[in-house]
Amino acid sequence: MMLTLLQALYFFFPAYVANMAPVFAHALKLPLGYPVSTQYFGDHKTVRGIMAGIVAALGVVFVQKMLFMQGYPFFQELSLLEYSTISIILYGLAFGLGALVGDLIKSFFKRRLQREPGSPWVPFDQLDFVLGALIFLYPLYQLELKYVAVLLIATPALHFSANVLGYLLNLKRVWW
Repeated sequence: MMLTLLQALYFFFPAYVANMAPVFAHALKLPLGYPVSTQYFGDHKTVRGIMAGIVAALGVVFVQKMLFMQGYPFFQELSLLEYSTISIILYGLAFGLGALVGDLIKSFFKRRLQREPGSPWVPFDQLDFVLGALIFLYPLYQLELKYVAVLLIATPALHFSANVLGYLLNLKRVWW
């Protein structure tokens, strides 16, 4: 069971990083900090965040591929993908863009329901990027159901922990 958990988390690490990258890009005051669409998503969903998430996911997939290709047994056992045959660009885009589009879709509905940006919306705040990334990945790789279940169970706890840490580091305005 522990191996299944670690494999699921390692597989999905590019999406986790893509989901967190906009917060760091904002804190670093990187350029392109203008909204994607204030009307549809609110003013806090920025081009900078989208670009940072995609670049971050591409970077993680690149590192995962390099670790796999070096033949490290630990990383080969964790790998659900045959990294020697995958396209870093396709998988990086699927993880990164999928995670961020999932978040944008959630924000669209959140705005339509008159919910304030940053207000909690459980469980959608925790699972939006997971569902988005899984949908974008599906044409490339169909994840076994046991790994999907692990991600749907483990991600809310990880998401909450990351938010608390971000708040404690003054990277987020709220702890949830």
